[in-house]
Amino acid sequence: MTNGIITAALAGFGTGLSLIVAIGAQNAFVLRQGARRHAVLAVVAICAVSDAVLIALGVAGVGAFVTAWPAALTAVGIAGGGFLVCYGVLAARRVLRPTPGAALETEGAAAASRRRAVLTCLAMTWLNPHVYLDTVLLLGSLAADRGDLRWAFGIGAGLASLTWFSTLGYGARLLSGVLARPAAWRVLDGFVAATMVTMGGMLLAGA
Repeated sequence: MTNGIITAALAGFGTGLSLIVAIGAQNAFVLRQGARRHAVLAVVAICAVSDAVLIALGVAGVGAFVTAWPAALTAVGIAGGGFLVCYGVLAARRVLRPTPGAALETEGAAAASRRRAVLTCLAMTWLNPHVYLDTVLLLGSLAADRGDLRWAFGIGAGLASLTWFSTLGYGARLLSGVLARPAAWRVLDGFVAATMVTMGGMLLAGA
């Protein structure tokens, strides 16, 4: 029985990791916050805890219920797509009109700025229908195939999320020296802008 639990957990870990590693809007945001060393713990915690909640809902069988209400995913897609496009435009603006010294702001942040980072992270997480499709529907259905071991599978997937976002958020600090250069920071913002606008446009087109 123990071997079965470990095998199911490892399967969940590998599956969960394969779904979240692809660079998307949420990952790009975590990378940027980590490189700035700004509200990293809060951002990582929001991403990991949110995934854990959604995975738990999927394992519990909510995925089957959500599929009965496609209009809900459409509404989330429109709201999330609009949000991502707006955020991408703001990032593009930073590329075209960089703030002097902004690349060096890697220590500390005002309370208002921290709140803004938290709210942005919440919006990117909960307004992204792909998150629901991956965690609630896909992982939920895969966990269901494990029968009595479905919760071990779900725990493994949740640990994958925690591992990835922690690595991305805190590992990005290794890039802080490079990103102290204004030109490098503009490249990162350009990457963020392209990712956000592309993802947002895809959500709006598919809504």
